[in-house]
Amino acid sequence: MKQSSVALLCAWGLVAIVATQALGDGVVVDGVGATSGGRGGTNIANADNGAVLLDNPAGIVNIDGCGLFELGLDGLLTDLDYSDPENSTNAKFRPMALPHFSYIRKSCDGDWAAGLGVYAPAGFGAQWSMNQAVFGPDHHGYKSIGALVKILPGIAYRLTDELSIGATLGVGVSHAELEGPFFLQNPSPSPPLVGGIPTRLDLQATGAAPTWSVGMQYQLSERTTLGLAYTDETRFRLNGNARTSVLGLAPVPVESKFDADVDLVWPRSLGLGVKHDLCACQRLSVDVVWFDWSHAFDHIDMKLTDSSNPAFGPLTPIRDSFPLDWDDSVSLRIGYELFSTPCDVWRLGYVYNSRNIPSSTLTPYIPAILEHSFTVGYGKRWGNWTFDTAYQFSFSPERHVDGSDLVGGDFDNSEVKAQAHWLLLSASYRW
Repeated sequence: MKQSSVALLCAWGLVAIVATQALGDGVVVDGVGATSGGRGGTNIANADNGAVLLDNPAGIVNIDGCGLFELGLDGLLTDLDYSDPENSTNAKFRPMALPHFSYIRKSCDGDWAAGLGVYAPAGFGAQWSMNQAVFGPDHHGYKSIGALVKILPGIAYRLTDELSIGATLGVGVSHAELEGPFFLQNPSPSPPLVGGIPTRLDLQATGAAPTWSVGMQYQLSERTTLGLAYTDETRFRLNGNARTSVLGLAPVPVESKFDADVDLVWPRSLGLGVKHDLCACQRLSVDVVWFDWSHAFDHIDMKLTDSSNPAFGPLTPIRDSFPLDWDDSVSLRIGYELFSTPCDVWRLGYVYNSRNIPSSTLTPYIPAILEHSFTVGYGKRWGNWTFDTAYQFSFSPERHVDGSDLVGGDFDNSEVKAQAHWLLLSASYRW
């Protein structure tokens, strides 16, 4: 637990607080940085910004010049709405800021490149105040956070004039929180614990795990480049603590503190990208990315041990599994760039994320339902410096839950709506 805390402090010092409320499809960002973000998140076949180390490490050997240093800040504002027979509410408004950093250096002959980057490519979360009669007449706080930070060293090699390959091997740091009314789903030992027991839960856990990716870029012609990138899943055993207040086991709530373990998996992905220069001043980029959510977010497992209340001693370890049953998703990203002068570029983009959350397990804890995004961006070069900015608007049709598969009936007959606004800023220096 102590090692995980040190890793968290290191990552959070570079990437601030990644308590994200909605990213990309609601969980994975469409693009990191203003360059990629302005053209719809397309980056797999490109090599003009530091975040290519994250999206396709083969691209770092194809950047112009001998090296690149980039700093960026991706700001996020969300608008989330939830309603059910007892509630009609908005999520608490909390603007977010996600910094990122890239450093890339090429060899003198241009055949090798190495880089280091820190990115926050994924997360989920929300914070609400809602009625829940089972837990009393007052409003109750519902809060969730799931965040992923990657610290990525990478390397790339130019095999031929047309073909380059690359890979990263680094450390992922993940943090999860769940606070609010909670109904046990499939607990053990059973009996005496059974699904549907109401529990106030306040859980926080953190962990670190290896993470890696591989990629290639192939210059098909003077105007066209193809890119292929694979990112492996990152599997965490998060360690932390939990406070619980269990109703129904005694005339009064039974409280306890526990050590907590949470199994959380961020999905693998496979992406194909095409970059095509329409002419000397216009460029079109298209990326298609598959995410393996069906294996990563099938369920989230939790284990509680070392109870502070002797009454729970004979029951520990207590285990429960939170069902998600997500489907795989495909992200289609399209970007257009107009180079109005050698120092000015204008960008437009569109992103479509296929629906990955079934209505039966949709909850306000993970309102990750964003499907469509439109982007616009602008970049300006002054000497060796380049400054980029972009704006992204993401939205989704309203989602309705008739009968939730989650035990307890907390989210039956509910509706969720979501919008998000991004403002992205990047500054890079090339030599």
